[in-house]
Amino acid sequence: MVFSTPVFLFFYLAAVLLIYYIAPLKWRNAVLLVFNLIFYGWGEPIYILIMFLSTAIDYTHGLMVEKAKTQGNDKKARWAVAQSVVFNLALLFFFKYWDFIAGSLAAIGLGFMPLLGLRLPIGISFYTFQTMSYTIDVYRGDAKAQRSVVNFGTFVTLFPQLIAGPIIKYKDLGDQIDHRDHSTEKFASGVQIFVVGMAKKVLLANNLGQLWDAYKAMPAESLTAGGAWLGVIAFALQLYFDFSGYSDMAVGLGRMLGFEFLPNFNYPYIAQSITDFWRRWHISLGTWFREYVYIPMGGNRVSQGRLFFNLIVVWGLTGIWHGASWNFLLWGLYFGVLLILEKGGLLKVLEKLPQAIRHIYTLFLVLVSWAIFAIEDFGHLGAYLKAMFGMGAGASSPVDGYYFLSYLPMLLIAAAACLPLAKTLWQKSGETARKVALPGLLMAGLVLCTAYLVDATYNPFLYFRF
Repeated sequence: MVFSTPVFLFFYLAAVLLIYYIAPLKWRNAVLLVFNLIFYGWGEPIYILIMFLSTAIDYTHGLMVEKAKTQGNDKKARWAVAQSVVFNLALLFFFKYWDFIAGSLAAIGLGFMPLLGLRLPIGISFYTFQTMSYTIDVYRGDAKAQRSVVNFGTFVTLFPQLIAGPIIKYKDLGDQIDHRDHSTEKFASGVQIFVVGMAKKVLLANNLGQLWDAYKAMPAESLTAGGAWLGVIAFALQLYFDFSGYSDMAVGLGRMLGFEFLPNFNYPYIAQSITDFWRRWHISLGTWFREYVYIPMGGNRVSQGRLFFNLIVVWGLTGIWHGASWNFLLWGLYFGVLLILEKGGLLKVLEKLPQAIRHIYTLFLVLVSWAIFAIEDFGHLGAYLKAMFGMGAGASSPVDGYYFLSYLPMLLIAAAACLPLAKTLWQKSGETARKVALPGLLMAGLVLCTAYLVDATYNPFLYFRF
């Protein structure tokens, strides 16, 4: 089940909110746990068993870590953390990477690993990272072990961000699991954020995705430079509005239920360096890797050579986290190299350049990265990159002109929506004007999205596969 469907909006969510708010406070986590499991098991109920196993392993190991720390037995505490981490990584490896490695080995004549053909459990990359952070946080003293298995299960399976993030660390949510505030104002702001996120996903991402699909499906010999850039721009906008829209919906749903999730995006396409871009894009993932991988490896408090090694490792892992395919590893290493160059001195050069140049530099490199990210077949990827750099079927074609003119209004609206301009104007409009306009705007957004969802057959969600 995904948020941008009539079934979720008018049946599941309505039932959740009704039963949640009529239930006594002490039963609300139990109510949420039941609905979380229904949500996750909607499409593949067999994988609920994995959720139960993951919950049981990390719940018990959190208690083991805390008990060992209390007894002053650091070795035993470290061993419990290691067991939890190994279990979560093994789970992720088995379902996400087994067939990838088996297929890669078979391609070079090593067929000792059988292809299993297992379906990837939805959201496994997100919830394994969340549960892995729990025992680590308990060991570090950043969080207390959760005594209630119901409360811990609620954290692991929390439906607003279960299948696509943002990645919530236990230390940031543990207190809210035990106690959270509910208010009309918080609920209303949650509805507002949710509707804005849904509009980004349904009205912008879905439409732009059709333009990208058209260019991705084109034969290599038909791709022109103009068409290749138009296609990758459409994908860049689709991916941003798809994922940031879903993240906004998660934040909004969280507020409706009394939770506060940190924002996952901060206008990444206004960044003026790759370093700046990754402070703004998928913030929860970058924060997770920084706290649980980069800093434990020494972070930037090491020699320059070790710093560059740390960056390559972290960005290689970041790339392969996104998917079991060589293009994702290449994509991660691409950013690793760019960040090494910036940390090695390029940032100081960029700081002396005009803002417009810095912005163009960043967008150019990010758009090239999205071609690597989007195309898994290396032959097709090579042809697409060649076309982007003028080694395709020419500068442009009548087909490119048709697509450009057809999608120009949508592209302009999407480009404007990538900027903080609308938010700034809204904040400056005055409290009275906002109170008058807000209900109408939200209702219009909800009606438009509903009409589109009822009528449309194209409603992909890009981060579902992660």
